Amino acid sequence: MKAEVIDVTLPAKKAELGHKHPNMLAREEIEKIFIGMGYEVVEGPEVEYDKYNFEMLNIPANHPAKDEQDTFYITKDILLRTQTSPVQARIMETGRMPIRVIAPGRVFRSDEVDATHSPSFHQVEGLVVDKGITFADLKGTLQQWAEEFFGPDTKVKFRPHHFPFTEPSAEVDVSCFKCGGKGCRMCKGSGWIEILGCGMVHPKVLSDCGIDPEVYSGFAFGVGLERIALLKYEIDDMRLLYENDIRFLKQF
Repeated sequence: MKAEVIDVTLPAKKAELGHKHPNMLAREEIEKIFIGMGYEVVEGPEVEYDKYNFEMLNIPANHPAKDEQDTFYITKDILLRTQTSPVQARIMETGRMPIRVIAPGRVFRSDEVDATHSPSFHQVEGLVVDKGITFADLKGTLQQWAEEFFGPDTKVKFRPHHFPFTEPSAEVDVSCFKCGGKGCRMCKGSGWIEILGCGMVHPKVLSDCGIDPEVYSGFAFGVGLERIALLKYEIDDMRLLYENDIRFLKQF
């Protein structure tokens, strides 16, 4: 029948090819660098116990971070993890030494959606525990990562800070890779960009996980994956990463 005739001369429908999201590109590059340093990539549950998310990380019951305004609680003892640090606690609890891991994953916090915040975002955290680990090892590791990720001329600056699960703690800035530290719109004229928090694992955290702090020491660090992707690809608004606009995503 004529209605069933197929015109073989008509052009075929073009299949749109997808490609990797900016978040995934940044995550894979971070993983590649740390795997090259001898780290293992580990993952853990997104629905987590309060014990692993807070208590074993030296965050007591009355700590502001445990407030329901910041944390999505499912029950009194079960919540959506606010960081990927519980994965580190689970790894330390196994007692297998030495530990050299990075833990990428999705985390949840009760934040309003705006250009720099989202209730669901991603982190990559790192942990090293072994005999004789010092702050110098932490500095050397992060310097190496920054040079490989942002470029060989990148400088790193450590500023004293406080985190419950590390002591001493620091926030890390990198020299602006757009202006070379001279000052521009991206670094707000300072020449430096804050990228992560880090520190030496607190002795109480080690002992709570069954590790003798007199024998072993370690360092930990955590970086927001979206923040790194925004910086690396010069994106102004985090919401663009989640809108799935093909016109935007195909630029990467």
